Amino acid sequence: MIKDHPPELTYTFIYKMYAIVEINGQQFKAEAGQKLFVHHIEGAENGSTVEFEKVLLVDKDGNVTVGAPTVEGAKVVCQVVSNLVKGDKVLVFHKKRRKGHRKLNGHRQQFTELTITEVVA
Repeated sequence: MIKDHPPELTYTFIYKMYAIVEINGQQFKAEAGQKLFVHHIEGAENGSTVEFEKVLLVDKDGNVTVGAPTVEGAKVVCQVVSNLVKGDKVLVFHKKRRKGHRKLNGHRQQFTELTITEVVA
């Protein structure tokens, strides 16, 4: 027993509902109010709502539901904050030794910024 610890003290756990959702071939953990940067979604406009129905797992108050392959009736509703956000620049440098061959390429990935409004299960 822990010293100076009342035995009648109980703890309550607050569970947040979350879901694992697949968006453009990538899996994300989605909670309400969270911001996500996903690969660029064609045709999404600023302020519009987007629904993703490919939900792989849902945790609701500690009850985990795993889909086979997806959870029936579950979806994640998001709002598009910014349609086009560019990521950091990645520099790719190629060199062949002793040949004087050097090549430098740069790349910036395009993302869409989403805010998750609700997880429906």
